[in-house]
Amino acid sequence: MESRSRLSIICSHLLPHSPSPTSRLSSSLTSSASINDASGDTRNHQLDCVFCRIVRGESPAFKLYEDETCLCILDTSPVSPGHSLIIPKSHFSCLEATPPSVVAAMCSKVPSIGNAIMKANGSDSFNLLVNNGAAAGQVIFHTHIHIIPRKARDCLWTTESLRKRPLNFDQEASQIVNRVREQLSSISPEDEKGSRV
Repeated sequence: MESRSRLSIICSHLLPHSPSPTSRLSSSLTSSASINDASGDTRNHQLDCVFCRIVRGESPAFKLYEDETCLCILDTSPVSPGHSLIIPKSHFSCLEATPPSVVAAMCSKVPSIGNAIMKANGSDSFNLLVNNGAAAGQVIFHTHIHIIPRKARDCLWTTESLRKRPLNFDQEASQIVNRVREQLSSISPEDEKGSRV
């Protein structure tokens, strides 16, 4: 996928009133989806997963960092120079399927890898992005974190020029807060690794 096309996908999720890119994605979503089959087996999906092939050494990649849990590679369709991906070495199709310890291991690498990327290409900032699910723009169904280097006035996101609306402390906001808290309270103690408000 071309970098301009990827940029339009990312921007469409940040600016939802733009034309939807889903028609361009439908074939890649179908071919790359990593969903458990009826028996709960993900082995076939792992064989087709580009990130799993990279981890196994079957597909080429520019590796920036590697440890026992995760790998950082250059994105093959970068939206900016140095755009990189941190991926777990084990296959997890989405963020909620990824164990908290693996997410923590991936996130713990962000400061050092992000700073190294910024220094290497003269950036002064970076975006950290996770597209979790098809509606959010995930096209490779293996958990990954994008590190996207930025420079002042690079105009990468069209939403940066939009006027932001302040949060209204109204009934709608209160209802959202209550629904999220209700969902969080239904998480069993052994599943919960964070804290509640």
